[in-house]
Parts: sequence; C-alpha cells; structure tokens
Amino acid sequence: MTFSAEQRAIAVRSALAVFITLAATAAAWLWLPPTLLGAAPDMETADRLAYALKVDLLVLLWLAACLRAVASIRFRSDADRPGSAYGGPSPRLAVPAAVLQNSLEQTVLAVGAHLVLATVLRGEEMIVLPVLVALYLIGRMLFALGYARGAAARAFGMALTGASTLGAFAMAIVL
Repeated sequence: MTFSAEQRAIAVRSALAVFITLAATAAAWLWLPPTLLGAAPDMETADRLAYALKVDLLVLLWLAACLRAVASIRFRSDADRPGSAYGGPSPRLAVPAAVLQNSLEQTVLAVGAHLVLATVLRGEEMIVLPVLVALYLIGRMLFALGYARGAAARAFGMALTGASTLGAFAMAIVL
C-alpha cells in the first residue's frame, strides 16, 4: 500500500506526538516532584478523584471556550443563528463547530480516562495527571490552529490529544 504525502505527514506527526506523550509521562513519573503540583503520598481514593477533577477543570474550560466561540459566531451570523437543525454551518462557523464537536468527544474520553486512572494510581503517582492534562490542552490548541489547513496540519494536535488519553487508559489497565 502506498501512502500519499499527506498520509505520510499524518503518520510522522502522529508518531512524534506519541513519542512526546511517552517521554513527558515517563519524565513526570520518574522525576517531577509530586508536591510541586499537590500530589501527596497519603491520598485516599476520594482525594485522588478530587485531584483529578481539579486538574480536569482546565480540560472542561477548553470545552467551554470552544462552545463560547461557536455561540458567539451563531449570535452574530444571520445564516447560523437558526441552529444546526435548520442547515449546515456557514464557512465562518464550519471550523469552530468541527473543533467544538471533536473537542466534546475528546473531552469525554480524557476526563473519563483521568478519573479511572486516579482510582488506580498511588498518591505521589498522581503527578502524571497534570502532565496528561497539559498534553491534552497543547494538543487541542494545535488541533484547532491547524484544522483549517488540513489533516496533516491538525494531525500532531489530534494525536497528542489522543495519545495522552490512550496513555491514561493504558496506565489504568496495566495498574
């Protein structure tokens, strides 16, 4: 099977995102001082879940910002104001709406993965959660910035988002 130049670019950027996710998570696990971001050795399950929800506030705020961007465009656009049930998005709304939809899907998975992971990590290991959230947010921003330029331009951001979430699920399964 021969890949197009765009497919090769997607594969390379995705592999780079997976590598960065693995390196950042391993570095956090091994070298980041847990107390730096509030992880403590005596955290009970409820404490770990609360910690995960606190760090996921930024994930949820990203989703809220995406929703606000779409709502703002709809409010100002006669073509978009009736809503998606009455027609497709205008060219101005199409990319923000696609970013919102994808971010909603990714947010549900990420928050779920972080909560599941929080139930199996020990207290000081919780330091990986803020790193996973940072990777998620960087990935979402790069995905949004690259979206209008095509699949290759958004691939790194999409893969960084996905790799951090899949990494959380994988860690939870292993632990």
